[in-house]
Formats: sequence, C-alpha cells, structure tokens
Amino acid sequence: MIAPGRHEIRQAARFGRVALLLGGDSDEREISLETGRAVADALLSRGVEVEPVDASGRDLAERLLRGGYDRVFNALHGPGGEDGIVSGLLQVLGLPCTGSGHAALAFSMDKHYSKLAFASAGIPTPGWRQARSLRQARESARRLGFPVGLKPNNQGSSLGVSRVEADNEIDAAYRSASRYSGEVIVERWIKGGEYTASMLQGQMLPVVQILPPEGEFYDFHTKYESARTRYLCPCGLAPAQEAEINRQAEAAIRELRVSGWARVDLMLDRGQALWVLELNTVPGMTSHSLVPMAAAAAGISFEELCWRVLETSFDHGAGRPGGPR
Repeated sequence: MIAPGRHEIRQAARFGRVALLLGGDSDEREISLETGRAVADALLSRGVEVEPVDASGRDLAERLLRGGYDRVFNALHGPGGEDGIVSGLLQVLGLPCTGSGHAALAFSMDKHYSKLAFASAGIPTPGWRQARSLRQARESARRLGFPVGLKPNNQGSSLGVSRVEADNEIDAAYRSASRYSGEVIVERWIKGGEYTASMLQGQMLPVVQILPPEGEFYDFHTKYESARTRYLCPCGLAPAQEAEINRQAEAAIRELRVSGWARVDLMLDRGQALWVLELNTVPGMTSHSLVPMAAAAAGISFEELCWRVLETSFDHGAGRPGGPR
C-alpha cells in the first residue's frame, strides 16, 4: 500500500554502491536504456556511487553478486523488470530495490487482474474482456460495442495498442497486440480527456493532462516520437476535479498494494465521469516522461526526484550484510 511517508537520506554515502538496472530483454528495452541513462546522470551529479547494469542475459544474479552492490535502482520497463521477476530475484539475493515489492509489481503489470481488483473495490474502470484468440477478440468487441481499444495484457509504453472503430479492424488490432502477449485486453473506448496522476513516497503530485494531436490517441508514436503531443501541468481542471483524480488514483495504488512511486492513467469522459485505465509501477524517466513533469510542478527537480526514488529502496530492508545502514 502507499508508504506512510519519506525515508529521508541526507548523505549519498548512505546509499552505498548502487546497481542501476536498465535495458533488459523486453520490447521496452530502448525506453529503459533512455530512462537509465537519465537516472544515472542525475544520481552521479548528487554524489551517489551508481553503476548501470544491463539486465539482459541469464547471468544477472552472478553479476549483481560479483559487483558488491548494496541496493538497486530498478529502471527496467516491461516484462522481466516491471512484473516482479527481477524484484523476486533481488529479494532472494538480499538486495533492497526501489519501488514496490514483487507481488504488487506482478499484480499491477497484469491488466486483467488489476482491473478485476479495481472493479471489486468500486474503482471505476472501463468495461473489458480478456481474449486469448482472434475469435474471442471479435466476440468481445461486439459485446462491448464499438469503439474499443485492444492492447497486450502485460506490456507497457503503449506498445501494441489500437483503437478499433469497426468489425473489419479487429484482425489487424489483435495481431498487433498479440505480438507482445498471448493475452489481449479488449476494452470499451472512453472518449474524453486523458490525465495521469503520480505518487512519490505517499504524496500525490500535480495531475498532468495529455493532449495528443487532433484525431490521434496516446499510443507509442504520440508518446515517444511526436513533437505535437502537448502536456498541461497544471492540468487546467478545477481544484475539486484534480483532487478527485488524485483520490481515485490513490485508491487504485492502495488496492494493488503499490508503494514507493507510481503513475496512474485515467480518462475523464464527456460526462465528467472518471475512469481508471491502468497503473505503472516503474514509470519512465525520459524527456517525454510524465512523473518528472509532475514532480517539477511540485518543485522537485529531476535530480531530487531520482534521489527520492532511490530512497524508497530503504523500505525493503537494510541491504547486504556489511553494507550501509
């Protein structure tokens, strides 16, 4: 659940030797590398002894043990790093890691199960069905009613996401999503404004409004490649509406037992109803990323943000025997 507050660290030496996990073998490798490079530069500028470690390959555990690290900054996006697998390995190795524990990571990465949790808790989320075949995807779209969105069940960075307006578009959308996952989410499409709410050490940050180019939606292209996507922070909503977005985001974070830091994506439909889409437990830290944007609006520099995320590793134990306390 949301951490009660900040475990403040004032001296870089207290972090000890930090392994910054980046890259990996997922389809989000390039985004992770970009995140990792930015985080490494920020922490080095603050005097932290940090070393980038590419998580690609089968010898990660051996390299981490051989490196004599005291803790880990997880900058891995997508399957392998954001789904609890690496976090579980680090727990076995006795290496504290930033962010949530492995169970919360796994639950949050699985869109179907996280939406089940939202629905059970009364957190509004768009209607959806899970599809493991093209036939199921077709049936799901027809039952939900067009337009619908199709996306991989356990992938991030908006990879494989499509908006489907008619029956004859389902096949291509399903192929795109199933390339990344054997399970595809078919979800009722919400028309309206897109917002994201970020949490850092139990504190909700200012909400960001996302404005893709006219006629487009927030997919991989508009997120990482388009210069025409705009972001508003302050988000332009009335204070009560922004507070309600943060309240719903906080409820989603609490329901999935996420801690340390996170980002929740939401929609505000044309009837002013809020819908929680999904939760990100290792948000991006690139030039296009939203958590740094929200932090800046709260007066937190990028370097301070990275420092504070690294502080969350102290929520998961003291480190290896003999390491800094």
